Amino acid sequence: MPTFDVVSEVNMQEVKNAVDQANREANTRFDFKDTGSNIEISDQELHLTSSSEDRLKALEQVLEEKLVKRGVSLKSLERQSIVEGSRGSARRTIKIVAGISSDKAKEINRYIKDLGLKGVNGSIQGDSVRVSGKKRDDLQAVIAGLKEHDFNIPLQFNNFRD
Repeated sequence: MPTFDVVSEVNMQEVKNAVDQANREANTRFDFKDTGSNIEISDQELHLTSSSEDRLKALEQVLEEKLVKRGVSLKSLERQSIVEGSRGSARRTIKIVAGISSDKAKEINRYIKDLGLKGVNGSIQGDSVRVSGKKRDDLQAVIAGLKEHDFNIPLQFNNFRD
């Protein structure tokens, strides 16, 4: 019986590379000179700091460009509100969300059932959803349907087995 897994993963090495590139660009660009703009990466969070809110937004835009070039989906970023610091400085924390929450997994499962394909069902397994069916064509239709629908998280399909 053919199966595949629906997962939501983030390549942290690509995120680190994008942060390094964005920091390098912020250090060399004239409009970021003497603003103290910096991006730090911790476990699953990015910490952006700058001298003003508009420089912070520009820094975030540079970071987003670098992430997109490296193939990291912006849907995996959960932005916190901007925090004002002393002397007009600004900080923002951006969380990197990986994995499918149980609510999203239920929503994906419901969507698969609503497609109405005979013999296709999904089961939640931790932070992924395993989809199994009788025909390979039905599973490919499920993949196409999931790609069309927006779940506000990046989805990848792996472990396709016949």
